[in-house]
Amino acid sequence: MSPTTDYEKIEKHSQTRKRTAAVITYTLLTLWALMVLFPFYWMILTSVKSYGAYNSEYIPKFFTLSPTLKNYADAFTAVPLGRYFLNTTIFTLVTTAVMLVVITLAAFAFARLEFKGKNIVFVLFLSLMMIPNELVIITNFVTITNLDMRNSFPGLILPSITSVFYIYLLKENFEQIPDSLYYAAKVDGTSDLKYLLKVMIPISKPTLITITILKVIECWNSYVWPRLITDDANYFLVSNGIQEIRENGFGRENIPAMMAAVVVISTPLILLFLVFRKKIMAGVSRGGTKG
Repeated sequence: MSPTTDYEKIEKHSQTRKRTAAVITYTLLTLWALMVLFPFYWMILTSVKSYGAYNSEYIPKFFTLSPTLKNYADAFTAVPLGRYFLNTTIFTLVTTAVMLVVITLAAFAFARLEFKGKNIVFVLFLSLMMIPNELVIITNFVTITNLDMRNSFPGLILPSITSVFYIYLLKENFEQIPDSLYYAAKVDGTSDLKYLLKVMIPISKPTLITITILKVIECWNSYVWPRLITDDANYFLVSNGIQEIRENGFGRENIPAMMAAVVVISTPLILLFLVFRKKIMAGVSRGGTKG
């Protein structure tokens, strides 16, 4: 047997192994994708079933021959869902904007400025991540209540305008910018604030976009804190509105109408993620890369 024939056999065997591995990988990924997407499919399917058709199903059906959009109309008429959307939009935009200012200044201070005890302060700052969230919520609740800020947008917004994790992520990104740029800017008489605005923020734009998107998702899905600090329906967010819909809107048994409301509430976040998914991945990978 010639060496050429042996090489061809080895090459063919290698290609077969690669194809088999690829088939197995994509099969597992497909199964995993179906498992992840099935709850969304079931939510949408249930939302287009009539109340009578849904309750008459002794065995759940995976399709419907008579879809209806009545449940979506009911979602906006049974409760003030439009007001919940407006409240959530105000809460999300203001909280995200203020947080970006706070974390950008904090990350810049830890990454570029020199002051006594900076490393100790940063370590202590990171240690705040070890505190259980329940303790923070209790402290914030007492503080906001004592300040008489319950049932108000400031009471909803103030506890969410900073994040230790986002400051850390942005600080790591700022530290990747060469020091030579900073020293050159200082020689030209550039102030720290101008250097931050003109150099560091444009370079760190992918990470800032990622943080913005993640914060928007976090605010939109916020449930525990708004539920604690508001009992006035005029300040309910969409996440809290779900409970209001269940209790005083459709009733506990009208599952199709509930699913329609959930679809309406979830759609903005799904679209946001689909549009900016590449930027999210790029920003996270950039922020976690050193050097």
